[in-house]
Amino acid sequence: MNRRHFLHTLSAAALATAAPRRAFAVGKKARATADSVILLWMAGGMPHTETFDPKRCTPFTPGVAPADILSTFEAKPTALDGVSISEGLEEIGKVLDRGTLIRSHVLADLGKILHTKHQYHWHTGYAPPQSVAAPHMGAWIAREMGPRNPVIPPFTVIGQRFNIVEKEELKAFHSAGFFGSDFGPFIIEDPTAALDTVRPPAGMTPERFTARQALYREMLKTSGFAEKAGDFQQEALLRSMEQAYALLRSPEAAAFDLKLEPKESYDAYNTGRFGQGCLLARRLVEAGARFIEVTSDYVPFEGWDMHADGHDRAAKMKAQIDRPIAQLVRDLDQRGLLDRTLIVLATEFSRDAMVEGIAEGTIEISADLKKQPAKLTEMKQYGLHRHFTGASSVLMFGGGVKRGHVHGRTADERPCSAVEKPVSIADLHQTIYHCLGIDPETHYEIEARPFYTTPDGKGVAVKDVLA
Repeated sequence: MNRRHFLHTLSAAALATAAPRRAFAVGKKARATADSVILLWMAGGMPHTETFDPKRCTPFTPGVAPADILSTFEAKPTALDGVSISEGLEEIGKVLDRGTLIRSHVLADLGKILHTKHQYHWHTGYAPPQSVAAPHMGAWIAREMGPRNPVIPPFTVIGQRFNIVEKEELKAFHSAGFFGSDFGPFIIEDPTAALDTVRPPAGMTPERFTARQALYREMLKTSGFAEKAGDFQQEALLRSMEQAYALLRSPEAAAFDLKLEPKESYDAYNTGRFGQGCLLARRLVEAGARFIEVTSDYVPFEGWDMHADGHDRAAKMKAQIDRPIAQLVRDLDQRGLLDRTLIVLATEFSRDAMVEGIAEGTIEISADLKKQPAKLTEMKQYGLHRHFTGASSVLMFGGGVKRGHVHGRTADERPCSAVEKPVSIADLHQTIYHCLGIDPETHYEIEARPFYTTPDGKGVAVKDVLA
């Protein structure tokens, strides 16, 4: 790390966090049904009617009207009698009897529907902007639960790149916020290179590595960082450095080496970076990780961010996620880990062919969306391209949720909004915290304000999905 990078890191840490005047947790520990969480993040806006909540399918023919399109894939049966999910997700369908499918997750109306704004809201539970840096869900869990294994990072993010447009917005919620750097995410952009993140650079001797660590500590003490951010943040950064140093020297770093995975197992996951991330998540849970997020990687106009070629793009994304997610569920189940590992699949909002927002006209339609023709003439126009917050689907496996359960329902005609048993972000978060035994009254005082796991502590666990 050069001096410029070092100083940039310090200034970013100072801006991202604010030292609390006093911090305390209240409430009692509930009985935990989960020890670890794996969040499978469908970054970019996964359409619910093209994945886990299929509606009437309208095949593409020249001249078809967007108003006629609710789904562009056929519904396929699953291991649950009478429950279908979308074509292309047949492997997940085979393990659906081991988990809960929520079809009535409702995203908030935040004005304009913007990816990073809604991703911030989902990951922290708080709608931006906030007067303080809100911690990511993973940071809350790391802070309240502590590490399962003191060497393995309690909060890891796999698969998200930060050298893209909107990188600062992404960094805003990939943070421990006011908790401090030691509860922040350990970020692995490329799962195939994960081992490189937990070992000294090639060719560096142990002696030089130790000397560099000592120099880094000295730079921190003499940089003036404490004057800018306070002793709390300096101590937090020092602790995070020591945790990283311990991992670098530990034989448990082998958990990050995908090359150690048997070929047959590796191939079962290897659909690309997301599939490799699922495999790494499984290895880290086995090694004692607490919270892991595997993301499909948010890059504007890529992945699930489907503003054109919606049908073909959705087919490609389903091919990336179907087999590795099913394999992750099977592997954890076979190893006896699924009962204590909560898997959650979610996205920032859904999509529709016609509606932008919750209902027509409620959200300003951008210029590119106004270009949609009244009749489709090309295959690239076929698909669900507009942002929609009226409903989305969430999958949950293990960790105390019911097996073979479907919660909620959406309308069968546009807009396909939640019409039964809606689940807000706050309630979904509180359900996750409940499974971990984190009391809903838990809060900290920051800038003379109580800050709860959910806004004002009003999130309520969805008991209907709990075993």
